[in-house]
Amino acid sequence: MNTIMELTRRSFIKVTGVMTAMAVTGVHFVGTAKAAAMDFVAHRQTSVYDADAKVYKIRKSQENPMIQKIYAKDGFLHDGPCGHKSHELLHTHYVDRSAGLKALRDKGIQLKL
Repeated sequence: MNTIMELTRRSFIKVTGVMTAMAVTGVHFVGTAKAAAMDFVAHRQTSVYDADAKVYKIRKSQENPMIQKIYAKDGFLHDGPCGHKSHELLHTHYVDRSAGLKALRDKGIQLKL
């Protein structure tokens, strides 16, 4: 007997269960449930943005008066957001520490990361 796919008893039960559920509830139900979920997400997103707008007067970092003062012509970071001083103080650099972690694991030390 040459078959494309060999089903185990467990696989057969899963497949027939899914097919039965789709036949009973209908394929249309899945699309309706997805549309309802996306509608909920849209309403939730709108309500979160509206709540933030009511609570916070400053919602963007570039509108913050303290940030504007720091980057002003006479401010601490007067050379701008992409200037040398701000780059030096505010940017981080990646350091690969995987070799050190591997060495600790090889010694038998268990790390909780």
